[in-house]
Amino acid sequence: MTQEAGRKRKRRNKSRKTETTSTHAAASLTVKQSPSASTVFKASSKPSSFLEKMKAKLSGGHFRMINEKLYTCSGDEALNYFKEDPSLFNMYHTGYQEQMSRWPEQPVNIIMKWLKDHNSSLVVADFGCGDARLAKGVENKVFSIDLVANDPSVIACDMSKTPLDSSSIDVAVFCLSLMGTDFPSFIKEAHRVLKQNGWLLIAEVRSRFDPNNGGADPDSFSKAVCSLGFTSVSKDFSNKMFILLYFKKKPKNNSGKEIKWPELKPCLYKRR
Repeated sequence: MTQEAGRKRKRRNKSRKTETTSTHAAASLTVKQSPSASTVFKASSKPSSFLEKMKAKLSGGHFRMINEKLYTCSGDEALNYFKEDPSLFNMYHTGYQEQMSRWPEQPVNIIMKWLKDHNSSLVVADFGCGDARLAKGVENKVFSIDLVANDPSVIACDMSKTPLDSSSIDVAVFCLSLMGTDFPSFIKEAHRVLKQNGWLLIAEVRSRFDPNNGGADPDSFSKAVCSLGFTSVSKDFSNKMFILLYFKKKPKNNSGKEIKWPELKPCLYKRR
């Protein structure tokens, strides 16, 4: 091989190496500039997660607002409130179910068990039934009553003015539903529709009956219920979240004297 031919060959090899190096560098630059799949996923997931958190926060805020409204107004006002915007009822119960999911035990389950331990022929009125869970969980005939009827089986009305016949019910249930400022009128309605010796079952948030923190004295509350025409059968304070009170309707009505009802502390949730 001549010297001239050797020099030409070296120049060709050098040119090829330069092209290869440039190609590799360009590819490397492209890889570095292009985000990885995991980076893209994280970037796209952040707004979604943020929106979900904001939606949950807004939903929680709406629930607290509606909850406070229900505890600080009368039953008739609450009925009109939901008539104006029925969607608020769904919003409230979505938040309510989310709150209840944190409780280790549900009072409605205890009431279901109580009914299953008694005769299934007992006719029940569930005041403030919500999603009518009680009616779906027992064999008894249950009249489900609430401010809005999201199910054909629910009777929508003010709980102090139900369409139920007098002395037609064996068991009246208030499961976390003594919310209005006129709650005594709900209990009076339960007394009207109950048969003689009929049962009144009340489950309420424990803090509402804690005199040390602004709640009502449970003995004073029971005394007021008994003055209406009931006998106190038992009280269950074993659960840290709620209490259960069991009454039976007396054979004779009360004397009609004015009853002094204790004020029940509203169950309000902290704003976040």
